Amino acid sequence: MTAKTLFITGASSGIGAATARVAIAAGWNVGLFARSEHKLRSLSDELGDRAMAFKGDVTSLDEQNKALANLRHTFGGVDAAFANAGMGLENPGTEGGDPEEWHEMVHVNILGLLHTAKAAIPHLRQRKGHFLMTGSAAGRVHIPGSVYGASKWFVHGFGGNLAEEMKEWGGRCTVIAPGMVNTDFFDEEKPDKLQPEDVADAAMFALNADPRNAVREVFLMPND
Repeated sequence: MTAKTLFITGASSGIGAATARVAIAAGWNVGLFARSEHKLRSLSDELGDRAMAFKGDVTSLDEQNKALANLRHTFGGVDAAFANAGMGLENPGTEGGDPEEWHEMVHVNILGLLHTAKAAIPHLRQRKGHFLMTGSAAGRVHIPGSVYGASKWFVHGFGGNLAEEMKEWGGRCTVIAPGMVNTDFFDEEKPDKLQPEDVADAAMFALNADPRNAVREVFLMPND
């Protein structure tokens, strides 16, 4: 049986790296896309020949197109893509927020996601593939003045819309929506919160579901 291939953005650490490790262990090939070349190379060396590293920025549609074309050329196709790249804000709220930060975050959390979808869908269509995206508990509840949360509301809304589009040709789309995760997103370790491996397991659950089962959302929260 030919191994399936998964493209992951924001793959150099946290949820992306954890998903890459779980996917490799399950027999997948992986394409690792992120801005940090050093971390990417280290992870790629760890994972071996079934992993390819692509240094790039999700805000660049051209860079994602090139990475996916290279991944397809190497492994024969792309079965799934995980739009995981994202960023938060140093200055929360609306009145206290920094418009320059908003500009950068919108380009990463919204346009970056759209670029991943735009680049990946032609490849996924050929294999009735699967598109995943990292949403958030912040995209399911209202948080006072949270511009970051609003960017995740976009993810959840677009995820549902894309699922309706993809089902026309047999594809599936899943939003992975975690609560607080112990990643570099935070300055201090949070061992009592979700771990990146928990989110990776959720992603693999959706990917491994029977083709008749379109898992639209996986919502997971710390048990504290």
